[in-house]
Amino acid sequence: MNLTLRVWRQPGPDSAGTLKEYRATDVSPDMSFLEMLDVVNEHLIEQGDVPIAFDHDCREGICGSCGMMINGVAHGPSRGTATCQLHMRSFRDGDTIVVEPWRASAFPVIKDLVVNRSAFDRIIAAGGFITAPTGSAQDANTTLVAKHSADSAMDAAACIGCGACVAACPNGSASLFTGAKITHLGMLPQGQPERARRALNMVAQMDEEGFGGCTFFGECQEACPKEISIEVISRMNRDFLHASVTAHAPAAKEGAEG
Repeated sequence: MNLTLRVWRQPGPDSAGTLKEYRATDVSPDMSFLEMLDVVNEHLIEQGDVPIAFDHDCREGICGSCGMMINGVAHGPSRGTATCQLHMRSFRDGDTIVVEPWRASAFPVIKDLVVNRSAFDRIIAAGGFITAPTGSAQDANTTLVAKHSADSAMDAAACIGCGACVAACPNGSASLFTGAKITHLGMLPQGQPERARRALNMVAQMDEEGFGGCTFFGECQEACPKEISIEVISRMNRDFLHASVTAHAPAAKEGAEG
């Protein structure tokens, strides 16, 4: 396969960026998208040019590092697939492929296709820890979890924090990511003691980071490589509203009595 790539090149966060054109020749259909970029970079290095910077780590669809927009679609054309799992057989010989970084104000570009996603780390940190007994391990059967709750928690826990939901959302919302993290623990017994506080703190941090609001376009679940449902956003909203009401209930009661 011979392809034309139009890749976003930006030397640094304070520099202007532009799309530059490259040729990718003799590309095997069995290559992953990142392997194809590796080959292009090898040619650029041989020519004395600066290679294309992009995030990657596990290359197994687990770490969430490899996010990029491919022809305007987060992670490319294949559903339920991270960029590292996308194979070149998804394209046709002679295609032109436009490759860009995530576009969101909360994800500033560091270089080329690399963006700063530390806002996600701060949202997770805002959730705090869970209360768990220490000492000898409990028998696994002493804490019963309904199958539906366990399945829902596992589905939410599949989130790899890649940021595709933010990049795909017209509002640049991180609600699917935050909702997945809140739902994961909110469905399990271990997550109940801090459930209200977790929802309040994580939603507050999400807003502080400058992510947009959710208006349920649904683009986030379409782009998610783990196909997480927007149901987690509904659960997040319910937890947040309940926590907001209960947090102010004592003060309201004291005011009424006074």
